[in-house]
Amino acid sequence: MTTGTRAAPERLDPALLKLAGILVTGALAPLLDSTIVNVAIGRLGRDLHAPVAEIQWTITAYLLALAMAIPLTGWAEGRFGARRVWLLSLGLFLLGSVLCGLAWNVGSLIAFRVVQGAGGGLMMPVMQTLLMRAAGGRQIGRLMAAISMPALVGPILGPVVGGLVAGHAGWRWIFYVNVPVCLAALLLAWRGLPRTPPRGGTRPDVTGMLLLSPALALVIYGLSQANRGFGRPSVLVPLGAGALLLAAFTVHALRTPSEPAIDLRLFRRRRFAASAALLFLSGLSLFGAMLLLPLYYQQVRGHSVVVAGLLLAPQGLGSLLVRTRLGALTDRIGPRPIVLTGLALTVLGTLAYAEAGPHTGEWLLGASLVVRGAGLGGVTLAVMTAAYQGLGPDEIPHASSATRIIVQVGGSFGAAVLAVVLQHQTSGGAAPSTAYAHAFWWSLAFTALAFPPALLLGRTGPGPVSG
Repeated sequence: MTTGTRAAPERLDPALLKLAGILVTGALAPLLDSTIVNVAIGRLGRDLHAPVAEIQWTITAYLLALAMAIPLTGWAEGRFGARRVWLLSLGLFLLGSVLCGLAWNVGSLIAFRVVQGAGGGLMMPVMQTLLMRAAGGRQIGRLMAAISMPALVGPILGPVVGGLVAGHAGWRWIFYVNVPVCLAALLLAWRGLPRTPPRGGTRPDVTGMLLLSPALALVIYGLSQANRGFGRPSVLVPLGAGALLLAAFTVHALRTPSEPAIDLRLFRRRRFAASAALLFLSGLSLFGAMLLLPLYYQQVRGHSVVVAGLLLAPQGLGSLLVRTRLGALTDRIGPRPIVLTGLALTVLGTLAYAEAGPHTGEWLLGASLVVRGAGLGGVTLAVMTAAYQGLGPDEIPHASSATRIIVQVGGSFGAAVLAVVLQHQTSGGAAPSTAYAHAFWWSLAFTALAFPPALLLGRTGPGPVSG
């Protein structure tokens, strides 16, 4: 092709963009909610007169319900249709939000957070399934760029909104802020989602779901308790039981003649297996940093919750700056060079925090967050694109559930390890700046582990979905 005759990149189908807009509106609610609750957890404890160990269950119960709901999405989508499951998930999240706002004590709040978590767990895999099927395997990178907005906006707006609500409004508004978002998403989905019929003929894998759902809940619960020490029975017992159930599910899924809850044969594909490993490791880096960065700005640099939230905004800005260009570039040259470049940028952006002291300039840290955000945004977008390349329509729901599980477990593991590192450092008498520097070096090590599986990704763009 001669200079000046380069073809313009093909635009996304307007109908596909409309579908993405409808689904992104709904996905914004759980992503914002998680960030707001994490930031406002201190206000919840004070207003409900609950100790930290008890109020922390408002987060843990949500995560456990979310993890247990994810394996149900593939069967539910096949049995009832993706549109109905999407509306149900939104309705559950809305109901849970209202009930949380009406809670009369910490026990009722924890129970209602389970309802919220069930809705959130169903929501994200169904969104990915609807969009990947509508795309038909074409322009997946551009599509991932379009639907990544909630994941970018959540970390920007969540800490700020959470800080404002915690500082100036009653704790019930932490949950009531979800109501208008959910109502708008329900209206848009009711009017705009296509009425696709159920796939039919799908029998529920009861054995698989009875093994996988509690396995995930036990693993995530064990990891959530790890800040008290990995050697405690409260950590080892649930982790061991969860691992045994996961092993039993693996044997069942590979041997059952019917369709399993999640088809593990997807992992025989080199590209999907490499994507899964990268999603786990990016979950370590992303969610681990979500734990470290707000605490770093508050405990080391002495900022308030609201100011800390504003200072974290450059990370989301970095992801936004590269989002559209990287989507088109991933479609053209494939995910591997994008992931490798993104990992290098993530290392570079995190290095400043590993070497920072209490008097390191805010401008340097802010610029580093922009670089880190650009790197993580590129990694996440390109890896999710690679995970769906070459999959048939019936494989997409399994891939959606599997990728959400991997990210969730990776994030929980990363947060647990870094929390233990921080606790070990501080209990050993290390200064706060030294303790956080040590934890950021661990985050860098997690990022470095992602380079080998990144080399297994393809260099060329995807073809259409088969089948």
